[in-house]
Amino acid sequence: MPLINSLISWFMKKRMHQIELFVRYPHNVQEEWFQRLIREARYTEWGLKYDYSGIKNREQFRERVPINTYDDLKPYIDRIRKGEQNILWNTDIRWFAKSSGTTAGKSKFIPVSTEAIEETHFRGGKDLLSFYCTNYPDTKLFDGKALGLGGSHYINEFDNESFYGDVSAIIIQNLPFWAEFSRTPNMDVALMDQWEEKIEKMAEITSKENVTNLAGVPSWGLILLHRILEKTGKSNILDVWPNFEAIFHGGVNFVPYRNQFEKISSPGINYIENYNASEGYFGIQDQKNSNELLLMLDYGIYYEFMPISEIEKENPKTLTLEEVETGVNYALIISTNAGLWRYMIGDTIRFTSKNPYRIQITGRTKHFINAFGEELIVENAENALDVACQKTGSIIKEYTAAPVYLGDNQQAAHEWIIEFEKQPENFNFFKEALDNALKAINSDYEAKRYNDLMLQAPIIHSVEQGTFYNWMKKRGKLGGQNKVPRLSNNRDYVDEIKKMM
Repeated sequence: MPLINSLISWFMKKRMHQIELFVRYPHNVQEEWFQRLIREARYTEWGLKYDYSGIKNREQFRERVPINTYDDLKPYIDRIRKGEQNILWNTDIRWFAKSSGTTAGKSKFIPVSTEAIEETHFRGGKDLLSFYCTNYPDTKLFDGKALGLGGSHYINEFDNESFYGDVSAIIIQNLPFWAEFSRTPNMDVALMDQWEEKIEKMAEITSKENVTNLAGVPSWGLILLHRILEKTGKSNILDVWPNFEAIFHGGVNFVPYRNQFEKISSPGINYIENYNASEGYFGIQDQKNSNELLLMLDYGIYYEFMPISEIEKENPKTLTLEEVETGVNYALIISTNAGLWRYMIGDTIRFTSKNPYRIQITGRTKHFINAFGEELIVENAENALDVACQKTGSIIKEYTAAPVYLGDNQQAAHEWIIEFEKQPENFNFFKEALDNALKAINSDYEAKRYNDLMLQAPIIHSVEQGTFYNWMKKRGKLGGQNKVPRLSNNRDYVDEIKKMM
């Protein structure tokens, strides 16, 4: 282990020097990546369509290439999934990161190139550790093993030479062989797709290891740690792993989970946030006492930022890094080394600093619930409610929904408040129909509802007519431009209405 620690320390010092360069010269680094991406893709089908060879600067790029959503790129991605290449990117795409949220289907399939794996996701993971070791020089992180909460992957049904799965599974599958020695559980268990069995096996295996850190979505991490404590008869995870020191988290808001982790661990545990997604790796918490994220500028991604006021416009304006201001909400627009061009990923961010460029994630461009990684968007809710209404002969006037977070005496779930114009003939059947429709529409919701492992069945309250009107009136929000918020990732709206019930 001393030799491994020395090698890791050498690499990290070298990388920190490179990070200092992009912090010092952020605009130059972004310009270099812009030029490289355009050059690499100029002879792809997309590059020929928009004459990338003729694009000399970022202004021409903005004028020539439209802002794209997943639905805009889906026809191209579907062709790549069927085996065509050189469509959006100039190297072969063999991996697709599966995630929910699309408006056109149950799942999105984000192309992941070899460059994206190496230059984006792997580099992000290494840098996360580099920052950690710089901030905590006495760390014993590498004296034990890292516990990774990976997803699963599958052979592409269209082309048996390519694969799709959670981005975490893609990363695990492509790690160098020596990385297996420093992580747990083994790959066969880490990539299992049956989550209930997977949690059991992970608890059995990892409880006997010297685990020093955990990385993954907080909700699954809590479930695994609670199961380990149940199996071992312990009440504190440090009684199982005495050298446990860090939790690396991302994907959902961590605030509701921190108290839960602190109840079963030590006040000395370090919580480190990172901002990675299927589409790329964007930010890392680089300071000990701040949850601001350093925007990572040399990961094969060229950034643009769209003011929220521009989102609904036909020709929205975007800003370069040089043009942003602190304290303003922007929709994140990316062009990547996997062929996502001027792609709106749906997240909103706010700059907290321009020297260096640090950000905070402020939400999504649309209302959503993503408390447990389910990525439930309004369109999912609208379509599922329509199915439930058709099956039960009911009509909905107003509704809103929010998560019920894990607590000492409560299970995780979604809580709905619905004002019916016409009540369902069978309320329990309505609840079942809504739940099943959401599972059919959203694969991430379906996974979290599997065997009630993460999410319990939805909680639904039927309120008397006029409830939402009175609530909006109380908030001073009556009028045609004021709409009832449909989905929220916090409980403010739901709790306010419940007080009126």
